[in-house]
Amino acid sequence: MPTIRLTKKFHFEMAHALWNYDGPCKNIHGHSYKLYVTVIGTTIKDINNPKYGMLIDFSDLKHIVNSQIVELFDHAFVFKKNKEVESILKDKKIFGKKIILDYQPTSENLVVDFANRIKKHLPKNVKLYSIKLYETATSFAEWYAKDNE
Repeated sequence: MPTIRLTKKFHFEMAHALWNYDGPCKNIHGHSYKLYVTVIGTTIKDINNPKYGMLIDFSDLKHIVNSQIVELFDHAFVFKKNKEVESILKDKKIFGKKIILDYQPTSENLVVDFANRIKKHLPKNVKLYSIKLYETATSFAEWYAKDNE
């Protein structure tokens, strides 16, 4: 059986600040993220299955990624948990949609988090192959399953 890779592209807007960073990204700023999710596996061979011939229905992959990542992170302010920032943001009127993470919200750390979120929801015949997250038009981080086995 041939192995197939399938990729779907997603977009979301997100603001973040890098705690204790020594450059301009220590300031609150935002990005227009592009996320490429690639899965791998063999197609469904059961001719009675409505997904016959597919690895995964693009709409099913879209639902997984949207519900686990895009809907959560889109137009959110994301930051690493720390007492100073949390005390400033206690007021619910400041930054209505906030995500507090246990890690620094770099592209490198985000792709690892996203991989873990996606893998839990894929069908048994489908494995996460890679994730590519563009933070800017020329800068991205990648995660590959084979590098993380």
